[in-house]
Amino acid sequence: MSKLPRPQAPARFRSMFPELADWLESPWTGPPPFLTGPAFRLEETARDHRYVIRAELPGLDPDKDIEVTVSGRILTIRAERRQQDDGPYRSEFRYGSLARAVRLPAAVDPADVTARYDKGVLEVSVPVADVEPEGARILIENADAVPEQPSGRTEKNPVGPDAAA
Repeated sequence: MSKLPRPQAPARFRSMFPELADWLESPWTGPPPFLTGPAFRLEETARDHRYVIRAELPGLDPDKDIEVTVSGRILTIRAERRQQDDGPYRSEFRYGSLARAVRLPAAVDPADVTARYDKGVLEVSVPVADVEPEGARILIENADAVPEQPSGRTEKNPVGPDAAA
């Protein structure tokens, strides 16, 4: 009986998914890079007639690396982290451009929007009259709570040519 040749899946797999193969062969350093996409976390709240968006953007210079724009009901935050040296031998930092867009509850005048950067958190404040979720609440009828109507009803006051006036 002859031995079957060993499949070449690892080489094929490595050529198709080099980042995943590197991650699988390396010591555990956290989630794989393909799961942690280039994004930053946001927090949205409503307080004191203002809609507040907070973004985690640590280690950036707000004058050079962060841009906030408003167009109609869309607020966009763009940030860029640049590598400052020739690079260490190994780095887990992420470099490059990032952007997130947030739909505002109502159109706003860009002149009324304020932004503040403090200790790695960008806070953008947008004035709004009343921040309420869009849409209307629909009343749900509970079928168990409504008494069933009999299907064969008889009328007490018949109407027709034979009815007495």
